Amino acid sequence: MPSSAGRLLLLLPTTTYRTEAFVEAATRLGVELVCASERPSTFEPLAPDALITLDFTDPAACAETVARFARRRPLDAVVPADDLTTVVAAAIAQRLGLRANSVPAVSTARDKHAMRRCLAGAGVPVPRFRLVSLGDDPALRAAETTYPCVLKPLALSASRGVIRANDAREFVAAFRRISAILDMKDVSLPGEARHALLVEEFIPGVEVALEGLLVAGTLHVLAIFDKPDPLAGPFFEETIYVTPSRLPEDTQACIAAVTREACSALGLAEGPVHAELRVNERGPFILEVAARSIGGLCSRTLTFGTGLSLEELILCHALGRPLESLERERRAAGVMMIPIPRAGRLAAVHGTDEAAAVEGIEEVAITMHPGQDVVPLPEGWQYLGFIFARAETPDAVEQALRSAHARLRFAIE
Repeated sequence: MPSSAGRLLLLLPTTTYRTEAFVEAATRLGVELVCASERPSTFEPLAPDALITLDFTDPAACAETVARFARRRPLDAVVPADDLTTVVAAAIAQRLGLRANSVPAVSTARDKHAMRRCLAGAGVPVPRFRLVSLGDDPALRAAETTYPCVLKPLALSASRGVIRANDAREFVAAFRRISAILDMKDVSLPGEARHALLVEEFIPGVEVALEGLLVAGTLHVLAIFDKPDPLAGPFFEETIYVTPSRLPEDTQACIAAVTREACSALGLAEGPVHAELRVNERGPFILEVAARSIGGLCSRTLTFGTGLSLEELILCHALGRPLESLERERRAAGVMMIPIPRAGRLAAVHGTDEAAAVEGIEEVAITMHPGQDVVPLPEGWQYLGFIFARAETPDAVEQALRSAHARLRFAIE
């Protein structure tokens, strides 16, 4: 029988930043965890009831494997940690009859071209776009394009492989660079995503992120983050997130309304949502709607009700527990994803104590270790680390993050 506190399957790719946060949330909630990864753990033979190895590239096979496991250890819920496992989670939930998004809805959200087609067909504002095969002559496709444009892979995250082109020469260079990225050993994509890319118009304006939770088809907005650093290209490395947003209330209402329309059009109905939008005089445009929560360690900026973390909210919802409050704490909060200034090997990080001493700074978390190769965008996808701040105003949070970052020095060989 399932655990009285709930037994939950957590899908944890080995590359995810989210393991610690979800495991801590489960511990605080008294949830019995079963963890699945794509690589076998040396502890799996010692803990066969708590660890599973799954091939995340084959959702149907994953669902069958978990169904066999669940016959002796029934599961109450399944939660994906990040993009790589959203479709797998939907397939498992469908196979076990658990509440979750449908496989078609999550698959559409996972594929940028399919998502664009779905949203455009429903009248949701998105950039103009077209699919380009990597087997095409890039010079011919460049001649057909209106500039500036953005080229991007169909299914990578963290802005990996996203490049702006201002003319035909830059288009061809970006096309070839993305093609090389898709051939890298650590890139594993399904079907069309390996052989095509998306070309879309560049939308000027400010960029924001919306964090939400879908409950029975209703989107509850948990936070809207400002991204105060301009994201104009040629690459789109995200740095600072600050909430609450400083945009006018009516603009924030429009952002929430467009995101709700997008979720409805995609058929997403349950669980966390992370949306990226551009906003200008024409209103908000959807860049992405992902059926998962915010990436990296950024969820540490969010606390709800009487102190619940974002991961605790997600687990409670998945298990059908009552959600007492979805109200974010009153104080402003923010995170800086520390960018990689250049490629090389990280030798040392200096100034962390000085950075942590800045007023408003809660933590400086360096997640790369000395000796590790560091790769900037667009080929890379990781950050050097994260800086977290809280203060009475969003402006004070932003200033604290910038001040702390200025005190850090990275020795890269």
